[in-house]
Amino acid sequence: MSVFTVTSGNFETEVLSSSLPVLVDFWAPWCAPCRMLSPVIAEFADEHQGSIKVCKINIDENPALAERYAVDTVPTVIIFKNGTATNRTVGYCPKTSLEALL
Repeated sequence: MSVFTVTSGNFETEVLSSSLPVLVDFWAPWCAPCRMLSPVIAEFADEHQGSIKVCKINIDENPALAERYAVDTVPTVIIFKNGTATNRTVGYCPKTSLEALL
């Protein structure tokens, strides 16, 4: 699978310093909509491999990152381009909505 797990320790390298646009899925294991979105994220990652990096951040394990990007509801998907958060969506969404964020 082409989805990266990101933590506070590798966020700078994997997301902010990426030469590709990065889709970041902020999620939690107890979140039902997050579990529904997970296969959509995986399919999106497989279809866009090489043109966008796809990452997941567990907010329970990385609360500072969630706070830094004002993630108070999960799932929240944020697109980063050149180290800057450019677009976001909150809640479950279909793959077409993820593509529209780009």
